[in-house]
Parts: sequence; structure tokens; C-alpha cells
Amino acid sequence: MLEWRRRREPSSLMLYASPLIAVLLTMLIGMIVFTAMGYDGFHAVRDIFLTPFLEPQRWPDLGVKAAPLVMIALGLAIGFRANVWNIGAEGQYIMGAIAGTGVALATYDMTGWWILPAMALAGILGGMAWAAIPAFLRVKLQVSEILTSLMLTYVAVQGLYYLVRGPWKDPDGFNFPQTRMFTPDQTLPVLAEGSLIHLGIPLALVIAVIAWLVMEKTTAGYAVKVVGLAPAAARHGGFSSDTVTWATLLAGGGLAGLAGLFEAAGPFGQLTPQFPTGYGFTAIIVAFLGRLNPLGIVFGGIVLAATYVGGEIAQTTVKLPQAATGMFQALLLFMLLATDVLVRYRISWKVRAV
Repeated sequence: MLEWRRRREPSSLMLYASPLIAVLLTMLIGMIVFTAMGYDGFHAVRDIFLTPFLEPQRWPDLGVKAAPLVMIALGLAIGFRANVWNIGAEGQYIMGAIAGTGVALATYDMTGWWILPAMALAGILGGMAWAAIPAFLRVKLQVSEILTSLMLTYVAVQGLYYLVRGPWKDPDGFNFPQTRMFTPDQTLPVLAEGSLIHLGIPLALVIAVIAWLVMEKTTAGYAVKVVGLAPAAARHGGFSSDTVTWATLLAGGGLAGLAGLFEAAGPFGQLTPQFPTGYGFTAIIVAFLGRLNPLGIVFGGIVLAATYVGGEIAQTTVKLPQAATGMFQALLLFMLLATDVLVRYRISWKVRAV
């Protein structure tokens, strides 16, 4: 007879093995589900999880998809470490793109190396400003940041729709709801001629290393961990939970806003109604798949990027619906939460006495 037994200490092995188990379970269950629905389940799972890694021509696509996921997840993970639950990164991502695009439109007839950095700064500030609202409401009024940050996402989406269909609509765009295309000085440099690889990809890796150094080697990172693990001890140690709340939400908003600007100035090259891609929500899965560790988040970002790239492949090869990508991502989150029990519990076989 199988039974669950609580471990004396959390298992370090299962802490890092359970994300891999979750990925494998997601592949297995997805194969079964799509086979039951009449699709070729084996080829669907192969195309979604393996083909993006096995075909070198798909690697640039992985980098382009992974970069914003990693950047957003890094900001979220810092907050999650402190039990600050920013669920509205999608809205901060959109507001960062809006703020950066505002600078792009204001400098449309100008040239200079300084324009793109100014757009990036505006993107960071736009995301931070949007995250400051739930930070203020939590610190001053004890309002849950989960609800406020999430609801503000829909405000940001509607604001984007208003701008691209109204005051920011391209006058030469044949009445399509979109802004002007960005100029070369407003676009992320491409690192390889004829490739999709842009400057934002290596910058995402640099930010991951910086985030790791901050969280592991600085007093600020230690304060975040202590506030999350033992708020009472943090108060006695002189760490302010309000300060940590402000800092983590602003950091999360700033990184999400920068990711939004990089998407607008990179793959999109403008703002359109299709800009909200759900990266802000998918990045939550990335953060937990990476165990809230900045270096682990790079791994998580690549895995979730594969579901986007592989999902597009499977739509062509296996005729899967577009919603299949979201299903696999949601299933991965459920499997990750389910396998987390293995960190604190182990399965043992108990022989029943006769």
C-alpha cells in the first residue's frame, strides 16, 4: 500500500528534479489528451517540445520568444521571493511599450544614437509607474496586489486599443489600427544579418546574471528573502516590509516594461492591437519552473518559448488548434504545482499486517 510520508527536511534533489518531472508529465498527458481527441498525440508533443531544439533554424525563434519571458519572470521572481504577488506583469509590459512608443513618435523625425536608450528608459518608467499603483494600495490601504495588478492589466489593454485606433493611428496606414513603423534609430539592432536575433536577447541574459548577483550577494537580496520567509524576523532585523514591497513591485514593473519596449522595438516594430501576447501571464510559469532562481529562469524561459515556437509548428504539421499552446502551458503549471509535493513528502510502500 502506498502512503505519503513527510520528509524531515525538504529534499534538495526533488527541488530541482520536480520541474523536469513536471515537463515529462506534461508531455505524457498532452500526448494522451490529443490522441483521445483524434490528433496524432505523439507527433504533436514531439513538434511542440522537441522540434524547436532539434532544428537549428528554429533557434533564433526560441531566443526571440524566450527573451521577454525571462526578463518579465526575473522581475516577478524577486517579488515572489518576498511574498509580493504581482500578477499584472502583462499590463506593465503593455504600459512599458506604450511609454517607449510615445518617445518613438515624439522623435519620429529625429535621428541619433540616444533615441533607443530614451525609449528603453521610458519603457522602464512606464512599467514602474503601472506597478506603483498596486504597491501604493497595498502599503497604504492593505489592498491585495493580486487583484489590483491583475485588474490594471485590462485597463492597459484598453488604453493600447484606444491609442492605436485613435490619436496614434498611422496616417499612412490605410486606416489599420496601428502606429507608424519605428525608424532604424528606434529599432533594436539585429546581431546577425538576415536573422531575428536582436540585441534584447543577450541583454536578457545579462539581466539574469545581474539579478542573480543582487539576490545572492547583496543586502537588498537578503532583505527580500528574509521578508518573504520570516516577516517578524525581518522587522527585528531592521528590514521594512513596506520598502521591500515597493522595491520588488517597481523592479517587476520596470523589467516588464523594458521587455514590452524591446518587443515593440524588436519583433513588432510598432504597436498594434495584437501586441498583448500573454507573456506577462506565461512568465509566472517561467518563474516557478525556474524555482525563482534567476539562472533557473533562463532554463524556464527557453522551455516555455519552445511551446510557442513548437505550437506554431504543430499547427502546420499536426493541424493542432492555436489554443493548444495555452493548454500545454496551463498543464505544465498544474504539473509543476502537483510535483512540488515531492519536495516535502516522499512516497513509501507500507506492508499491511495480516
